[in-house]
Amino acid sequence: MKRFDLRHLKNDFLERLEELIKEDLAINEVGIFLFSVEDFANVQKSADVVKKTQNELLNSLRFNEVDWTIVVKRVAQ
Repeated sequence: MKRFDLRHLKNDFLERLEELIKEDLAINEVGIFLFSVEDFANVQKSADVVKKTQNELLNSLRFNEVDWTIVVKRVAQ
């Protein structure tokens, strides 16, 4: 299991999220991604990135007032 903090990227975290899922997670490994929610549309967009990469979204929840956490299992090659 790996943890990635993307809060410093503000609203520009989606490309990095996709890159980390594809390159930094091994098959069947779980990653925890933390990002800032300045726009709630980013929550859905993050789920869309997971679906687009054909991986599994295990959990998505609000961490505090401004941060969101998603848990992703890499299942795709």
